[in-house]
Amino acid sequence: MASGFGLNGGPSRCYNFWQEVLGCYVVNSGEGETGKKKCMPALEDYYECLHHKKEALRTMKMQAAYRKAEAAHPRENAPKAEQIRSLGLLGKEEEATAFLAKE
Repeated sequence: MASGFGLNGGPSRCYNFWQEVLGCYVVNSGEGETGKKKCMPALEDYYECLHHKKEALRTMKMQAAYRKAEAAHPRENAPKAEQIRSLGLLGKEEEATAFLAKE
């Protein structure tokens, strides 16, 4: 939050990063543009804490790689058609009708 206080009181989750940015600006304020460039890593950390864009991008890349790997290697233990038929669900109509006729 802009006030520096979190939802439950106390400092917000990114307050420490903001303090680093302010400290960097105070130390490097007299140097003009080079002072701002020195503070860019701290500012990037603060923005990442606020918006999580780098983390989201990394997560999306990992998910895409996982999907690609899954598509390249189909299930190793997938049952074959013969195994599915042997479960008793297919090709056993005669036995089912005979069993139902007994009742």
